[in-house]
Amino acid sequence: METLTIRWDVLLIILGAAVVTFIPRVLPLMLLSRIELPHWAVRWLHYVPIAVMAALIGQALFVREDPWTLENHIEWLAAIPTFLIAIRTRSLLWTVIAGVAAVMLLRGSLALLPG
Repeated sequence: METLTIRWDVLLIILGAAVVTFIPRVLPLMLLSRIELPHWAVRWLHYVPIAVMAALIGQALFVREDPWTLENHIEWLAAIPTFLIAIRTRSLLWTVIAGVAAVMLLRGSLALLPG
C-alpha cells in the first residue's frame, strides 16, 4: 500500500495562497458591514455587476480576430435571446442562465449538422 506524503513547502504555498485570496475578499465585507454607506455609493455599487458583465460580454462579442464563420461566432446568435431575456427579466442570474443555455443549445445544434 502506497502512503500519501505531503511536502511542507507545497503545503505552505497552498496555505499562503488561500490566505492571500481570502483576505481581499473578506476584509472589505467585514469593513463595509460595519459602516453605513451613503445612498449615492449604494446606488453606484448596485451597477457594478452589470458593468462587469457588459464589459465581459462586449469583449467576447466585439474583440475577435478569427475569420467570421458561424462556428467561430456562435456567441452572436446566443446574445440575441440572452439580450431579450435580460430586458424582460432584468435579472443577472436569469440572463447568465439564458446565455449559457443558448450557447450550449447552439453548439449542440451545430455539432449535429453535417459538414
